[in-house]
Order: sequence, then structure tokens, then C-alpha cells
Amino acid sequence: MLAYTYVEQGRFELRDKPRPTLQDGRDAIVRVTLGSICTSDLHIKHGSVPRAVPGVTVGHEMVGVVEEVGSDVRTVRPGDRVTVNVETFCGECFFCRHGYVNNCTDPNGGWALGCRIDGGQAEYVRVPYADQGLDRIPDGVGDEQALFVGDVLATGFWAARISDITPDDTVLILGAGPTGICTLLCVRLKQPRRIIVCEPSAERRRFVREHYPEVLLTMPDECEAFVRAQGGHGGADVVLEVAGTETSFRLAWQCARPNAVVTVVALYDRPQVLPLPEMYGKNLTFKTGGVDGCDCAEILRLIAAGQIDTTPLITHRFPLARIDEAYRLFEQKADGVMKVAIF
Repeated sequence: MLAYTYVEQGRFELRDKPRPTLQDGRDAIVRVTLGSICTSDLHIKHGSVPRAVPGVTVGHEMVGVVEEVGSDVRTVRPGDRVTVNVETFCGECFFCRHGYVNNCTDPNGGWALGCRIDGGQAEYVRVPYADQGLDRIPDGVGDEQALFVGDVLATGFWAARISDITPDDTVLILGAGPTGICTLLCVRLKQPRRIIVCEPSAERRRFVREHYPEVLLTMPDECEAFVRAQGGHGGADVVLEVAGTETSFRLAWQCARPNAVVTVVALYDRPQVLPLPEMYGKNLTFKTGGVDGCDCAEILRLIAAGQIDTTPLITHRFPLARIDEAYRLFEQKADGVMKVAIF
């Protein structure tokens, strides 16, 4: 089968690999019907994910059809259309039982697919702990509607959930890339008083203006003054940092009002500095870390009910045989690309 492979730092390659087989009674084999490219894949390519294993098939955003299940799998069966969770988790350890599935203590727990074990930019993928990592797609929900459930949309949902947003809040989202838009969609479900999005790209600001006209827009160089004027209490009540740059990291705490919540969703290429003396007295609560993707079934219900729609994010579509071209487009942010669907 064709599989896009991490060869060495700076180099991915489409290779012919054996079709995966069941290795454990809790495994499932999924035929990938649609996948996507994530910025985290680019982090692997450029050496920013040390735990990524050379030779691994990359890709962790995918939907497909169950082809085969192990003897201990109970929740899915061959023929089911499913989303695949970015995280591998046993469902039984301390962290899983408390909903912190990103910290699963299994050797393959956390982000494994497309990083430490073969992922889904391929024709088939083996999914460990299939009862936890696969969710059946409801009837009437298409592959493109469900494509981002297991990763980027789960990230936005998790970020909104842990941010304790109330109807009185002014919420600032830093970044209007795919993760920022998914975060925006999930923040809207909380119905805060106002939502502000800060984004330097004119193309992405146009995207927000076209699809979410009620959202206020600003740019990094004017963000702090804009948020102070709109927030009413010296800044935003909740800040979600999704962009992953030095500028956005700084703006996250600068634009927060005293005693605000700052949720850092972004993955950075290098360490960031938190200047505590400058922040003294703001009494901020920081929430950080990787997504706990344990809400996928709820997200699918919201999609089926018409309350979440990520299909506008899919701006380009490529067959797997042309995935090199898709990566170039995505990495260069060319032609107004937001997300690419790989079929």
C-alpha cells in the first residue's frame, strides 16, 4: 500500500509498505477514506518532535471504514464508518479514568499515530485500543464533515471546555488558522458576550469575516489596545493562544485582564519565556498542554445536529499519489489554503 513516510529530518517520501495487520486483540484495521495534513506533521518533518520515529508513516487526521477488528474489540465492527482519535489511550489507567487521555501511561499512550507508530497518510492504518480510539460516524454525516473530529476539532473543543467560558466573557483567540477556527467554533457554543480573533494574515481575516461575521477582528500590532477597549475590565476574560509564535505567546498574557484564564493550545518550535516580573499582580491562571481527545462522540453529535461545521476549512483536495504537492501547498500557505483533504 502507499504510505507517506518520515525518512529523516526535512524529508518525507511516499513509499510502498505492507498493509498493517492486527497485533493485539484490541486493535482494528481501518481503510482510510479521507485524511488531512496537520501543522504537527510539519513539526515532525523539521525535527521539532524528538519522539517521532524515522520510518514511521505520518498522519493523524483521518476517517475511514473498519476492515478488521481484534477479538477483544466491542464498540465497532467491520463496515463501520469511523473517526480516528489522534491519541492512543487504554481507558483504564489513572489518567484515562480522569479524562486526561493525553497522559495515558500505556507505552503507546498519547500522540502515537503518525509519530511513534504508523499513522494514516496511507491506504490503511492499525488503530490500537480501538474501543477508545474509534468513534462511529452518525448516519447523514459525511467524511468531510467528520474529518477533523479526532484531532484539530477535538483540540478546539478541549480548549473551550477547560477555559471556563461564561456568557459574560470577552474571549480572545490568537490565531485564525485551522486550529484557531476549530477553537472559534467551539467557543461559539459557549455563547460568550463577544469573541475577538487576532490574526496577521489578511486572507485568514477575510475567511473569518466571510464565515463568522459576528466575530471582532484585530491584528497583532493593535491587539492589546483593541482588546482593552472591547473587554471593559482591562483586557479579555479568557485568552486562547492557538498560533504558536513568540508574538502570540506574549500577547496571550498581555491582553488578559487581571485574574483571567489563559489557555495555551499551541505547539511551539522552541521554548517560550514567561516574564513573571512583568506579570506580577495580574494573577493569571494558565492552562496548557496537549489535547485530551475524549469528547469525540459528543462532537459528532453536535455535527449531526448542525451545531458545528468545519467543511469550509477544506480549501483543497488531493489524491494520496499527489501528497507531496499537497504538503508544499500547505507548508507554504499558498493559494489561500486552510486545510487539505487527502483521498
